[in-house]
Amino acid sequence: MMQAVQGAGVVVTGAGGGIGAALARRFAAEGARVVVNDLDADRARAVAEEIGGIAVPGDAATIVDPAREALGTVDVYCANAGVASGGSEAADESVWQLAWDVNVMAHVRAAHALLPDWLERGSGRFVSTVSAAGLLTMIGAAPYSVTKHGAYAFAEWLSLTYRHRGIKVHAICPQGVRTDMLAATGSAGDLVLKPTAIEPADVADALFKGIAEDRFLILPHPEVAEFYQARAADPDRWLSGMNHLQRKWEAAE
Repeated sequence: MMQAVQGAGVVVTGAGGGIGAALARRFAAEGARVVVNDLDADRARAVAEEIGGIAVPGDAATIVDPAREALGTVDVYCANAGVASGGSEAADESVWQLAWDVNVMAHVRAAHALLPDWLERGSGRFVSTVSAAGLLTMIGAAPYSVTKHGAYAFAEWLSLTYRHRGIKVHAICPQGVRTDMLAATGSAGDLVLKPTAIEPADVADALFKGIAEDRFLILPHPEVAEFYQARAADPDRWLSGMNHLQRKWEAAE
């Protein structure tokens, strides 16, 4: 078992399935005490029962206090809940607002609730499930891409601001993962994400390797590092390549 998480109080949001459930299973297997959170109460209870955890259903933005009551202390917080909002600049403002609230502000609100105790103790671990879209982008999904950039930026800010005070931050940035969210991405996901999609358990493995190596950026798809470097080195060339994908997608529609 990993000493860094053995006996720790862990919260995983959006853990009724997919990556969240895989994270909850892995933390429990490593000896952590796990709160399983999901908007779907039945799914949260099913995963909690499976792993010997505690189900605390509800909105991820308000989970810190009830999770602290259930665990005594929260040592690790996995901000995993997210929404894969498709659409362009023309998407309804309610779509943009939901993506902002779930993909960014839920992380901000959790950190606001957790940090006073963590800073007083000099320890705490914040795990943000972002996406490769937060480093790169995703065709056909402006609200998702923009807000995942925000989630990554917030995780970066937390790390650079508090790492000298004992706060560990990890940003998980996978490409396609075989979950309900991938299925919901439709033809754009079929083109860009599905061919290299991995299992949720692979994401959990990548996180635990990153924890062991004390790394901020967790890349379950290692090739994302090359794409990120190419984007930074020659933005116009990278954008031309992405535009080629966009045109290929449009032609297939």
